[in-house]
Amino acid sequence: MNEKSLEMIELEMAVLVRRITTITAGKRNAKLDRAAYLLLQQLSDNGTAGVKTLASELQLDISTASRQAAALEGKGYVKKTPNTQDKRAYFYQITELGTNEWMMYKQARLDKFSKLLNEWSDDERESFGHLLHKFNQAINKKM
Repeated sequence: MNEKSLEMIELEMAVLVRRITTITAGKRNAKLDRAAYLLLQQLSDNGTAGVKTLASELQLDISTASRQAAALEGKGYVKKTPNTQDKRAYFYQITELGTNEWMMYKQARLDKFSKLLNEWSDDERESFGHLLHKFNQAINKKM
């Protein structure tokens, strides 16, 4: 492996994480944080899910996923539905309010990324998206 390219990737990832944190810090008054956004994204994409499934998909421990889901339930963004096969368990389902908040937050993020990437060609954006996906999958396999 080329050491120079590896050092460049390591540095650019550190800078990226710092800058992403900086741009999202201005959203302190937003109704959703990153954790809530990702949990709602998961429920929106995949439908109802139990805490164990959410924890697994989001790479969280069960207590963290449970706490995050409970916070969203308190805001009315998700609701619990009983698990008919296991009376002790339940599923979370995104509500209409949750869907609306998630979609507004997602659109705000898309608008921000659109401005950041407006000078990139379609091919560059597509390549970058594919490479980010590949990188995230590599991280996921190591977890």
